Amino acid sequence: MSKKTRKKSSNTTGKRAATKVARGAGTGTGRSAAKTRTAVARTSTRKSTRKSTTSGKTAGTVQGKASHKAASKPLKPKPAATAKSDGAVLAEGTAAPAFNLPRDGGGSVSLQDFAGKKLVLFFYPRADTPGCTREAIDFTRLNKAFADEGTMVLGISADTVKAQESFRNKHQLSVPLVSDETHQMLEAYGAWGEKSMYGRTFMGIIRTTVLVDSGGEVARVWRHVKVDGHADEVLAAARSI
Repeated sequence: MSKKTRKKSSNTTGKRAATKVARGAGTGTGRSAAKTRTAVARTSTRKSTRKSTTSGKTAGTVQGKASHKAASKPLKPKPAATAKSDGAVLAEGTAAPAFNLPRDGGGSVSLQDFAGKKLVLFFYPRADTPGCTREAIDFTRLNKAFADEGTMVLGISADTVKAQESFRNKHQLSVPLVSDETHQMLEAYGAWGEKSMYGRTFMGIIRTTVLVDSGGEVARVWRHVKVDGHADEVLAAARSI
C-alpha cells in the first residue's frame, strides 16, 4: 500500500472516530437534558401537589374555624352601668335643711345659729385650689357688705378642719369655713353629685351657692357656679330679698 493510500485510510478512520465521539456526546447531552427536564418536571409537580395540599388544609382550617365561630353561642350583653344620681334637689321656696358641723378655729356651726338672718352658703370642691381660692377671697372682700345687709356667709367643703384652717390662714379669709367630711350637708343641699373631667366620671362636690332668707327658706340656688363675678351677683340677690 502506498503512502497516499495509508494517509487517506488514516484520515478516514480519524473522521469516523470523531463522528462517533460527536454522536456519542450529542446523545449523552440529549439524554442529560432529557433527564434534567424530567427532574424539573417532577419537582414542579411535587411543589404543585404540596401547595394544593397546603391550600386545601388552610381552607379547611379556616372553614372549620368559621364553622366553629358560627356554631358558638352568642355572648350575653353586659348590663349597662348605672350612673349615680346627684344629691337631693333643693328647690327654691322650701325649708333649708338643718345642719350642725365643725368649723375652722374649733367649735361647730348650725343653721339655728343664724335664725332671723339671711345666710349665704357657698359649697366649693377643695380648699386652696385656684378656683376655690378666688371664690373664697371674693366672698371675704364682700363680707362687710353682706353683713350690712344682715347676711352671714359660710364656706363649705369636704376638707378636714385642719385643711380649712390652713386655707384660711394662707389667704387671710374672714368667712367661716365648715368641714363636711361625711357629705351630709353637701348631699342635703344638692352640692354632691356626678362630675366629669378629662373624660373621667366621678362623684364629687358641685360648685353651688344657696341663699337662705331670714325665715329659713331657700331664696336662690346657683348650681355649677362660674367663679368670676359670682360673689357680687349673690350680694345683689341678698339685697333684693
